[in-house]
Amino acid sequence: MHLDPDGRNVEAAMEFSKAGGTGLMLVSKPYDRIPAHSVGDFILNFEETVRLAEAVRDRTGLQVMVAVGPHPAELPRLAKEQGLEKAKTIMTGAVEAAGKMVAERKAQALGEIGRPHFPVDAALWEASNEILAAGLGIAGELDCAAILHTETATPEVFADLAAMAKKAGQPPERTVKHFSPPVVREEENCGLFPSVLAGKGAFESAISQGTRFMVETDYIDDIKRPGAVLGPATIPRRTLDLFSRGLLTEKQAFIIHKDNPEKVFGK
Repeated sequence: MHLDPDGRNVEAAMEFSKAGGTGLMLVSKPYDRIPAHSVGDFILNFEETVRLAEAVRDRTGLQVMVAVGPHPAELPRLAKEQGLEKAKTIMTGAVEAAGKMVAERKAQALGEIGRPHFPVDAALWEASNEILAAGLGIAGELDCAAILHTETATPEVFADLAAMAKKAGQPPERTVKHFSPPVVREEENCGLFPSVLAGKGAFESAISQGTRFMVETDYIDDIKRPGAVLGPATIPRRTLDLFSRGLLTEKQAFIIHKDNPEKVFGK
């Protein structure tokens, strides 16, 4: 989930906790109050994510892990503002800065890194893939997870991303496909680790295939869009609902919500 200094932030985490949540992955996002025009601006953005995580830990007792990285949708904006080559340099520097924060144990994963989920021209697409490859290489060197934001994951996209991870030295099983469709079997997702949106239908579909997945809300903490993408209490509520209806066992819940995140992100 994402939290925003100008959103509900800790209050949203409290809602998650009161519904039964115990731990979360807090992922950085572009903050309106910190517009990124340079590597230094991105660092300020990442530091804000770390600060939000500390505030949540202090006030809720939740286990909070942190992922930092320049969102791939920032590249087109920067390219329009400063030119593609300068934008690519800034984005690559931001990925390296995020990696340094992981190395310093201020964060536990890189993310969201990747490529735009909307059509862009060939030059932007190539640059996005170069930045993604650099990020995957850094994650491999640091032995940390990478959370990928990309276009919709088709079989071809899964195969492409898995090949990129392997080439960069990043294990696919520690490469998380954010906003993944419920494609759980390794022969179908090419070994990437799917993070499935916890909405109705997708969670059930994933369970029917196995337990090798995680669930997310992609909560963006935007006061103009309350509850988007899914509200902070969604996962504990959905888990308890599925359990009460006999669609999820206690063992499956522990694998999905505890064992899998620990395998991917560490304890």
